[in-house]
Amino acid sequence: MKVFVTGASGFVGSAVVKELIGAGHDVIGLARNAESAKKINGAGAVALPGGLEDLDILKKAASEADGVIHTAFVHDFSQYLKAGEIDKAAINAMGEALLGTEKPIVVTSGMLGLPPVNGIITEESSSENSPRTSESSAKELAAKGINASSVRFPPSVHDKGDKGFIPFLIQTARNSGISAYANNGENRWSAVHRADAAKAFRLAVEKAQKGAIYNVVADKGIEFKSIATLIGAKLNLPVVSLSGDEISRHFDWMGRFATLDAYATGAKTEEVLNWKPTNIGLLKDMEENYF
Repeated sequence: MKVFVTGASGFVGSAVVKELIGAGHDVIGLARNAESAKKINGAGAVALPGGLEDLDILKKAASEADGVIHTAFVHDFSQYLKAGEIDKAAINAMGEALLGTEKPIVVTSGMLGLPPVNGIITEESSSENSPRTSESSAKELAAKGINASSVRFPPSVHDKGDKGFIPFLIQTARNSGISAYANNGENRWSAVHRADAAKAFRLAVEKAQKGAIYNVVADKGIEFKSIATLIGAKLNLPVVSLSGDEISRHFDWMGRFATLDAYATGAKTEEVLNWKPTNIGLLKDMEENYF
């Protein structure tokens, strides 16, 4: 297949490119600048200059590919609604370019904050009220007959080079002099290694099930307190419980996320895609590579 990948030089997207090329696929990667293009070309893919707001470029690239994997997102939490609008427009542009074909488009979504089913976030958990609209956009495309599906990520997609929640927690601990958790710290976060996530993306675009939702989960639920405790031990800092307004003051924009429970399963995904995570878990990865 010739696969068009957005975010191809990013933390997840670069792993997707490596996975696709390793499986014999040709990859066109969206490159927002010269540095991104150099990374993409160096990985063995072909860089296509453009950004998420260049809708004509996205449409053309999608129409000329055999499939699309969309991993790009504007990670600006201060303008999250605007980022979501850009994301939605990009997904619609690429998806509608595939109308009338069976070519797949696989988008990225998240599971943090989704409602549990019998205490567990499953593939059946609704994303209706999710602040990120990528999954709902894919559902709308699928309703039009476009072969769209969604890969859901847990709160932590981890590996060397991670720039997500865990590095933020580590830096916050360094800056504040404490490693903190919210309330009793028993809320749980799921996680997956990015190499395993990349394999799931490849399988999703190869198997191409219209309207499918995939929960890509390795660690089903690690207590937030355990994460904070490891950070405290590695930085030789006290581990502290916070409550009330202390949570938002300490964690800043991440305050709401720090209280959420995200125990999740990808049992259905493992069965449908024949996918099995094989890389190290979050806590071991943190211990070996994050400090």
